[in-house]
Amino acid sequence: MHPTTYLVVWLLTLVASQSLDGLPLAAALLLLPLFGGPALRRFGRLAWGTRWLFLSLFVILAWGTAGEPVWSGGLAPSREGLAEAATHLGRLLLALMAVAVLLAWMPMSDLLTATHRLLAPLRACGIDPDRGVVRLLLVLRYIETMPRPRDWRILLAVPPNSSDEFLELADHRFSWFDVLTMVVAGAVAIFCLRQA
Repeated sequence: MHPTTYLVVWLLTLVASQSLDGLPLAAALLLLPLFGGPALRRFGRLAWGTRWLFLSLFVILAWGTAGEPVWSGGLAPSREGLAEAATHLGRLLLALMAVAVLLAWMPMSDLLTATHRLLAPLRACGIDPDRGVVRLLLVLRYIETMPRPRDWRILLAVPPNSSDEFLELADHRFSWFDVLTMVVAGAVAIFCLRQA
């Protein structure tokens, strides 16, 4: 299959997964170990990096949603708020899991080829897909090699540029199977979103 097909199916799966809640959401989260050690380790790093977002989201939803208090007394979160927080945190974890699986399973060259193909129609609007692909590559490299700062000023330092680098993307035509796969994935995503 064409790398763009994988990326489109991944995007549609990510969108459809945001309609899950309750037991289907818990079951989807339990599937992560099946994707292997590299995806699991990458997911752990992503989840740890967003821990403050998780905490903020939990506090806002658990204590900010009106409903029946969990216990009598002050500062009690609502039952509805806790359920809402669990659903949204699970969906965020599912999105991070999808990113970890994509980055662990899809080679960088395929990801860049797929991104270039998806951005190509935007050339008519003045968006250069070549620049978009180079920026994506730079962001992904920076995220992977970013040191753990002890001082925030380290993040502002310009990384050294050691040499010129060339990037060559190998692309090929879509087959009928690619088109069929994207149509089926789109139909499944629309069905899941309508059920939500």
